[in-house]
Amino acid sequence: MAAAGLYVRSSRELWTILLGRSALREASQIEIELDRHCERLLAGLAYYKPPSVTSAEKLKADKEAVVSLKEFGLRISKFLSLDEQQSVQILQSYLQEDYRGTQGSIKAVLQDERQSQALQLKIAEYYYEERLYTLRCVLYLLTYFQDERHPYRVGYSKCVDKLEKELVVNYRKQLEELFSTEAPTWETHGNLMTERQVSRWFVQCLKEQALILEIIFLYYAYFEMGPEDLLGFARIFKEQGFGTRQTNRHLVDESMDGLINRIGYFSTLTLVEGMDIDFLHKCALEERVEQHQFANAREVCQEMDKLLLTFGDVPHHSPVLLSWALLRHTLNVDEAAHVIRRLGSTAIQQNVFQCMTQMLKTLGSGGNNCTASTARMCIYGLLSFVLTSFEEETLGDQQHLIDVACEVFTAPNLAELFWETEPTAGIAILLDNNCGNFPQSMAPLLQLLCALISDKCTAKKVYSFLDKMTCYTEPYKHKPHDVLSHEDGTRWRRQTPKMLYPLGSGQANIRMPQGTCGLVLPAGQGSLVRWDFSYSSWTVFTCEIEMLLHVVSTADVVLHCRKVKPIIDLVHKIMSTDWSVTDCLLPITSRLYMLIQRLSSVLNPPTDVIASCVNTLTVLAARTPAKVWADLQHTGFLPYSVTHVTGIAQSLRAEGMQAGSYGNLLLGVERPQGEYSVTMAFLRLLTTLVKGQLGSTQSRGLLPCVVFVLKELLPTYLKWRYDIYGIREDIGCLIFELIYTILHMNPVEESQGSNSLSLQNLCTHCLANTEAGQTIINIMAVGVDTIDAVMATQPSSGSEGSGQTLIQTIKLAFSITNNVIKLKPSADVVSPLEQALTQHGTHGNNLIAVLAKYIYHRHDAALPRLAIQLLKRLAMVAPMSVYACLGSDAAAIRDAFLNRLQSKTEDMRIKVMILEFLTVAVETQPGLIELFLNLEVKDDAVGSKEFILGEWSCLQVVLEFIDSTQQGKYWCHPLIHRAAIAFLHALWQDRRDSAMTVLRAKDRFWENLTSVLFGELPAPSNITEKSILETCAFTLKIICLEIYYVVRGSLDQSLKQTLKMFFDKKRYEYWSEYIKSLVLHMMETETEGAATRLDFHMVISAWRMVLVLATSYVEVMHLGDCSLRLQLLHDVLEGTKVLLLVPSSASCLRMGSMLATLLLILLKQWKSIIVQVSKILDPLDQILERLSQSNQYFMEKTKAKIFSAILTTLQIKRLKASDISQYSQMLLTVCETIHNEAIVLFDHTRHAQTTGDAGLPDDKDSMETDCPPRLQHKDQKDGVSVLALHLAKELYEMDESGNHLFLITRKVPFLPAMLSTLELSLRVKQNLHFAEASLHLLLVLSRTQQGATMVAGAGVLPSICLPLLSVYQLSTNGTTQTLGSSRKSLDAPSWPGVYRLTMSLMERLLKSLRYNFLSEALDFVGVHQERILQCLDAVRKVQSLACLDEVDHTVGFILQLSNFIKEWRFHLPQLLGDVQVNLCYLCQTCTFLLHSPKVLQHYLQVKNGETIPSTILPRQPKPTQTPTKQQNTEKEEMEQRALLKVQSSLLRILSKTLAAVRHFTPDLSQILLDQSLDLAEYDMLFVLSFTTPAFDSDVAPSFGTLLATVNVVLNMQGEIDKKKEPVSLNVGPLTSTEEAKSLKSLLMFTMENCFYVLISQAVRYLKDPSVHSRDKQRMKQELSSELSTVLSSISRYSRRGTPCSPAASLLLSPPSKSTGSVSKLSPENQEPLIQLVQAFVRQIQR
Repeated sequence: MAAAGLYVRSSRELWTILLGRSALREASQIEIELDRHCERLLAGLAYYKPPSVTSAEKLKADKEAVVSLKEFGLRISKFLSLDEQQSVQILQSYLQEDYRGTQGSIKAVLQDERQSQALQLKIAEYYYEERLYTLRCVLYLLTYFQDERHPYRVGYSKCVDKLEKELVVNYRKQLEELFSTEAPTWETHGNLMTERQVSRWFVQCLKEQALILEIIFLYYAYFEMGPEDLLGFARIFKEQGFGTRQTNRHLVDESMDGLINRIGYFSTLTLVEGMDIDFLHKCALEERVEQHQFANAREVCQEMDKLLLTFGDVPHHSPVLLSWALLRHTLNVDEAAHVIRRLGSTAIQQNVFQCMTQMLKTLGSGGNNCTASTARMCIYGLLSFVLTSFEEETLGDQQHLIDVACEVFTAPNLAELFWETEPTAGIAILLDNNCGNFPQSMAPLLQLLCALISDKCTAKKVYSFLDKMTCYTEPYKHKPHDVLSHEDGTRWRRQTPKMLYPLGSGQANIRMPQGTCGLVLPAGQGSLVRWDFSYSSWTVFTCEIEMLLHVVSTADVVLHCRKVKPIIDLVHKIMSTDWSVTDCLLPITSRLYMLIQRLSSVLNPPTDVIASCVNTLTVLAARTPAKVWADLQHTGFLPYSVTHVTGIAQSLRAEGMQAGSYGNLLLGVERPQGEYSVTMAFLRLLTTLVKGQLGSTQSRGLLPCVVFVLKELLPTYLKWRYDIYGIREDIGCLIFELIYTILHMNPVEESQGSNSLSLQNLCTHCLANTEAGQTIINIMAVGVDTIDAVMATQPSSGSEGSGQTLIQTIKLAFSITNNVIKLKPSADVVSPLEQALTQHGTHGNNLIAVLAKYIYHRHDAALPRLAIQLLKRLAMVAPMSVYACLGSDAAAIRDAFLNRLQSKTEDMRIKVMILEFLTVAVETQPGLIELFLNLEVKDDAVGSKEFILGEWSCLQVVLEFIDSTQQGKYWCHPLIHRAAIAFLHALWQDRRDSAMTVLRAKDRFWENLTSVLFGELPAPSNITEKSILETCAFTLKIICLEIYYVVRGSLDQSLKQTLKMFFDKKRYEYWSEYIKSLVLHMMETETEGAATRLDFHMVISAWRMVLVLATSYVEVMHLGDCSLRLQLLHDVLEGTKVLLLVPSSASCLRMGSMLATLLLILLKQWKSIIVQVSKILDPLDQILERLSQSNQYFMEKTKAKIFSAILTTLQIKRLKASDISQYSQMLLTVCETIHNEAIVLFDHTRHAQTTGDAGLPDDKDSMETDCPPRLQHKDQKDGVSVLALHLAKELYEMDESGNHLFLITRKVPFLPAMLSTLELSLRVKQNLHFAEASLHLLLVLSRTQQGATMVAGAGVLPSICLPLLSVYQLSTNGTTQTLGSSRKSLDAPSWPGVYRLTMSLMERLLKSLRYNFLSEALDFVGVHQERILQCLDAVRKVQSLACLDEVDHTVGFILQLSNFIKEWRFHLPQLLGDVQVNLCYLCQTCTFLLHSPKVLQHYLQVKNGETIPSTILPRQPKPTQTPTKQQNTEKEEMEQRALLKVQSSLLRILSKTLAAVRHFTPDLSQILLDQSLDLAEYDMLFVLSFTTPAFDSDVAPSFGTLLATVNVVLNMQGEIDKKKEPVSLNVGPLTSTEEAKSLKSLLMFTMENCFYVLISQAVRYLKDPSVHSRDKQRMKQELSSELSTVLSSISRYSRRGTPCSPAASLLLSPPSKSTGSVSKLSPENQEPLIQLVQAFVRQIQR
């Protein structure tokens, strides 16, 4: 993607590599780069050659270079006076790194004169930066080549060894050239060289001079300078005037003063360092000065004398003069005595120590720290030797000496060095002299001691030094009366003890003992007395603070503040360095609170003292935040609230909040003065308190402080007046650090009382909805150009300065905005912050474009990375198009992103962030991702579009990142590989078909993608790079998505081969084992308390996806081997067991829940391969037992999955209780679960009814385990309680004997709890799934005599009977529910289904217990008689399957109850009569509907709307396409199947109805043989009529109904026999002969009961005296005729083979003999009932 031509690494890129900020991080790689560019570093600025004819000719002859670039390179060459070939190289580097347009627009820019001139100026700026970066590389090498702590020291040292000999020679020559070069003009460099460009050139010249001098100074700090070299440099610097006599000094303006001073400082330091004062001092101490190099260079010294005597007109000369005077003085050169005196006096007159102080301060601010430290070391040696060699009084003002000494000691290790030296030499003399004036002159000593603290050791020494003072100096105007004086008046002696401070008793004070002697020193009008006694200075400091507290309201407050401030500064320095002495300083620190309170209230508060106090308390707050906060609250200094804050809105309005003393200081003092020391201290203190993780009470107290910052500081600080440059940036950075700290607080650390009032929520809401957020936006909108401009004004590239502060503030703003968007509660209303972030501007003038352009920033790699991270966040949550916001700059920004992405030396973290941003954009930013994909239509594509990758497609880079041959190289870090695979996964997940098509067509795509799956992964305990497993996880998911979405036959051949190879190389086994090892490692580390690994979770989740997909695509994934699948299943089971058996580990339990889902799926799909069910059940039983002991609410779903898995396993193979080793334990666990869940569900349901929180909708089930947790005890079809009931049902069905039931119920009485919950559920009509499952279990329990007795004894009827009324009583609108009107599936849970199950339960209990349950059955039928009667009558109105199923269950119950007709008649005579009538009408209705299938189909279509033909539907517009013949056939088949299902239900109802009616008519043998039968006991059920049965309820059931029933049965039997493939009335074509026999048996059973009822009722009529004889005769005739016809039909049917009627156990009919013969039956072999009918016909024919 780069411009054409050979690529040469730029100096900036080399600088980035040397700093370790690139992809090249290994020491060997750095050495290689240094070896490759050593010549450039040695040449320095000479590397850039002037134009030449030879170079121009070579450029023109270069055929590889682009013509337009060559022409433009020549223009650049003239403008910059640079070699033509190098000009083209600079152009290419600029286009690669800094060009802000698209690469395609370069040609147009070069052709446009105006644009090309602008480009030329930008390239000039880039060229200037390149020259500086070349010098910075050398400076960096000299800085760290001897630093043992630096990781690249060896490589740096080797390179410096190569540079050592010629470096200074070359650079000295370049320095002279820079100084003597004439400024360019428009005549020599072209029209673009305007005055502004000339000035820019001169600034560049000054920067280069300063950098070269800095390099020379650092060089000579490590290597010796010869006398001749010193003389040479002195002459050069003299000629240059130490930077002030520039050749082009007419171009100098005020903005260049800093650079000129810097040149002067380094010139001075170079000369002082060249004199080697340190070695001179050492030689003088050892009395071997003749060994110094200048001792034998007499001529050079004389020349230097002459030269330096001309110095003195510039302040920079003074350190050189002082150093040379010291050198000449030490060498004892007598002839130079006058020179020494003259040079020394000139240096003192030039304020040499003030000059050195200013120099060190300037170099220490914003420069290279190493250079500044080296300069301090140089001055330290000079200062030490000067103080040792000369009298202190001759060196000028002592304060200047202390100032420079304090600056010197800021260098590392110098303070430690000082304490190791003799106390009578060097700077120790200063310390000793100032001790003699303590405490009369306190500030100088404290200032010096403060500088001498650098670590814990020096802090302790300073503390001990001050704790053991031996002299006390105080002034006297006259001799006191209690003092005895020596004869000469120089010695005093106290006669009485004296309290030195006028403080009250009980307060800290110092007592001077009696007899103390003192030395009297004259001082002006009075005298100073230096008393000799021991005391602690810390007590003095305490007394001074106490005195200030006493005089705070007087005029002396200013004087006392001057004395106290150094004390507080010293205390602050000691505590911040060594916390262990804090307790000793408690007398001082405890008084700071009162000091702050009192000083804040004076008329002109001393802000510097207050700031020092606050800074000291900040150090205390870092260790004891709660105590500091509690004491500060009493001072009224911080903002506070006078009312209780109840919400965020009240907080933001600042209702009841006071600004405190600090607020008054800010508004009344600091803002008018423009000095903000208290504000900066306040912000540091507040940040420290927030970091201190205060409790809920203290955090609530910090709310007013944070509100004050958000409302008063953040929105306005940019508009304040500032006297010192850079303070505004510092305050902004501190404010942002405070907000950053709050937003990154752990939620656990937040307020416990009210989450809505936490500091985090307050900041989030305020920044999102108030003007404070606008300030954040303004900071982010500074832009990369402004940053570059600020950085360009800095004198050096150090790590400090206003530019770095600005960058840090912007980075904090990015992070804050990102967190505000992440933490802000989701709401429909877009916050003002989001609106401002995403609003569209004109010409790309909006924040999104500004954020994207930070990609051009090069000074700090974190800045573009954080900007991209914020863009990623906005792309995820904001409703806007990033592509639209970028406007016309979109393509250029795309190119910049891709340039940094493809750069092999770019910082790995930026590449990862770019890929993550693109990954998010795939789903949320379609326009932007299309821009980055850059897919082009192939020119020769015919028909459908065929895409290819464009030149600027991100896929080109991504393909390089996943190339298996590139893995392990420095530019393809595992994190980059992972991000690239994640991006591809996003493409597959979002179904970007065009991109996927192009990728699939690439050679070796699938091979490169899946290569990571075929490698050997490190053991879980040895994994150091998490990205490895994440890469594998994304790869597996991509393969799964490809298989799932692509048609099997269309899979790419390469992918097929990869899947085949995956099987052949046994990677399924490998990965299954590896996943199991991950699970084991998780279990072990979780037991040890280690953190959860997200990469483990990802790869296990991906493996789960593979196995789930394998259940449906066995052939594609080559998983046809049953043994392999069984192994995979067992591995999943083992992993699930391992995770779920870990005690009290939430992460393991969640992962185990995910694997449990996979296990359940595999069990359902692969049940056919499971041979030994016990190997599955045993681990599941262990898991179930462990989970039953867990009380975590999130384990409810896992328990449910294990229950489902056991259910599925039990259904694989029918087992007996004896086949399961842990049967009893499993059943016990399940019953305990039922018991506990039933109790909890009971409480939950009752509580929901009390609070009115009932009827919550069901949660949708999710296969994932990270979905929101459901309500803990809500009724669900897959809930623990429901599944436990189903599992118990399965287990009890396995126990044929039923013995376990009795044993378990004695241990766990779960039935009472279950029935109580069932009763409540029915009464309130909730917990449908639980109710249905409970009834299923009760049904299974009731299948045996013992179980039925137990169920009845548990009180099943009281629990069900009355509450069941709520199930069907009223609908939601208050009307009676229509029976069976629901269109839901018959198997779907419903309340009518619960009623049907209850009816079945009553039927089974009555059948098993008979008279023992009869009274309960009669009670039940009495309570629900209305529903029963309505049900029996419902078939005429509704023929839905649900309605028919309820009728079926009801008739079955009545059939059982009809066995006890006498008891029924005794208790419920009226109901009995109504039931008899309704049963007869039901028989008539069923017969009619079965006799007329067309009528039945019509009713189904019209009333139920299941399949409505076009003739019944209203006319609708004709569709555009007519239905096909196949569609019509399918519709007819569906209608036919629905009709057959209804007919089957009607037939079952009819058979049971006739069986029940049989009990209501006289027993046939009894009525025929017993003449004394009481006919009054039996009603006439059918009227004497032989008409066809009608559908109308006005037509009573008659004998014609019964005859019609027989005919219907015969017709149905005939239809079955006619079909070649018998048709089942249930599900269509019969699948076996057994089904056909079963259906025929049902028909035969119906016909038998029909004949029985017909004959019994006929005889009842014939014997009834109330029936007229004429009617009896007519009945005989009709019956004879009809029955004869029927018998002839039966005879024909019997010849084809007649099945027996069903057994009584199936359809509850009396047993009958089976006649299995299908041959022609003889009369004696016919059914007895048929013989009876024949006999009856013969009887009535007589």
